[in-house]
Amino acid sequence: MGLDIRPIEYGVARSFVEIHHRHNKPPAGHKFSIACYDGERLCGVAMVGRPVGRYFDDGLTLEVNRCCTDGTRNACSMLYGYAWKAARGLGYKRLVTYTRESENGASLRAAGFICDGPAGGTHWTGERYIQEEIVLDEKKVRWRKEIGKSDS
Repeated sequence: MGLDIRPIEYGVARSFVEIHHRHNKPPAGHKFSIACYDGERLCGVAMVGRPVGRYFDDGLTLEVNRCCTDGTRNACSMLYGYAWKAARGLGYKRLVTYTRESENGASLRAAGFICDGPAGGTHWTGERYIQEEIVLDEKKVRWRKEIGKSDS
């Protein structure tokens, strides 16, 4: 049986991330989330929301705040690809996401994302920010897909 993308409610996606994500807790909210199924088995979710970085929060950009799978082959790249299709279908012009430096980004490259290189420090700062990442020891790498540059 092949993989299938379906809509998913925030609470169900949040629970999946709580159980399966290696180093992050679920995001506080979302614009939308999508799920990947292998038959009737939920094998991954992508939670898409407003960009965490204020310079990207321009009303035309969204961020994949969490992409989480149980390790099912091709689920991650399929989720990234459909997250872009959904965002673009809603009128957004850019989709960004971040990986840790130690992650190779193969799923993002397979989905047509472009690597922008290192972005930021090892964790977010500020008095109002509650750190959601469980492990704080790695820098991030930013990836993007946008209309006119990677819109296939």
